[in-house]
Amino acid sequence: MENNSTFSYEYSAKQQKEVESIRRRYLPEEESKLMRLKRLDNKAQSAGMLESLSLGIVGALLFGVGMCFGLGALTGASWLAYAFGIAGIITMLPAHSLYRHISAKTKESLTPEILSLSQELMDEGN
Repeated sequence: MENNSTFSYEYSAKQQKEVESIRRRYLPEEESKLMRLKRLDNKAQSAGMLESLSLGIVGALLFGVGMCFGLGALTGASWLAYAFGIAGIITMLPAHSLYRHISAKTKESLTPEILSLSQELMDEGN
């Protein structure tokens, strides 16, 4: 009685890498502690920037329209120059205060999580 069972195996490193790269695209991404800490820090640093910039830009545009009326580039009454100029200044004034307020609130809410993550990472390093 003859036993003709054979085993055949093919291995290709290039094919294995390609399969792995395709597989990684469909796996859910796991965020490491360091990446999460960086993301939270970035969020805390940039909080309020969009809101304050938007308010400042709108105010600067209003002020610019007032300057156009004042310099005669746009025809109209001189009171329009004062109206747009004052509206622009009033709109620009609270931009920095808005930034500080939103930034402080965001930092206050993210501080406990940032501190705990950084402590965990420092403990892992030792």
